[in-house]
Amino acid sequence: MSLYRSDLEKRTLITTAKLKIHYRRTMKLIKTKFFKTFYQPLWGNNPVSIQSLGICSALAVTVQLKTAVVMGISMTVVIAFSSLIISLIRNFIPRNIRIIVEISIIATLVILTDEFLRAFYYDISKQLSIFVGLIITNCIVLGRAEAFALSNPPHLAFIDGIGNGAGYGMVLAVVAFIRELFGSGKIFGLTILPEFLYEAGYEDMGFMLLAPSAFIIIGLLVWLQKTLIKEK
Repeated sequence: MSLYRSDLEKRTLITTAKLKIHYRRTMKLIKTKFFKTFYQPLWGNNPVSIQSLGICSALAVTVQLKTAVVMGISMTVVIAFSSLIISLIRNFIPRNIRIIVEISIIATLVILTDEFLRAFYYDISKQLSIFVGLIITNCIVLGRAEAFALSNPPHLAFIDGIGNGAGYGMVLAVVAFIRELFGSGKIFGLTILPEFLYEAGYEDMGFMLLAPSAFIIIGLLVWLQKTLIKEK
């Protein structure tokens, strides 16, 4: 019995030591600039819910979760690679034409993304309509190029782009999930709500398929997020 206890105590001590090491490594990672650069746009400085950027596309493409996810991925690709390229050549860009150079890079990436969607995901491309092309004019993309990519090394600029794109896409996905679920009873085009609810008198909320509903949902998300941040 004593041997069993000593063996158990040893295992407990080893497990505790491993957990402490893992905790220290995690805390060390959280404090790095690399992690903060990625995490800040997801929550503390989200481009949509905190900075109120990219609202127009958030209203337009969130009727279905599928289109919202594709739009979020497209935005992430454009922001990440435009920030990376601009950061790589930042020391060679004349200051007086930097906006032209940045927009040219962003426009090239948007065109490539749009052509890719048309070639491989034509139905989704049709649903997104002009909104993929309008990424060029999205304040988030040019804003990160100006505010971050021009003054930071390429690896941080790339991570910043991924973080901002993911933060934007996360808000779009939440809004689209709510709108599609309550507006049509579906998620990713698949019926989720059981038939007996409709037989009992439940009806889909047509209002959720209209743009004003997205505006209201985003407003509620902004209120919720700022409330949670203040409580911390």
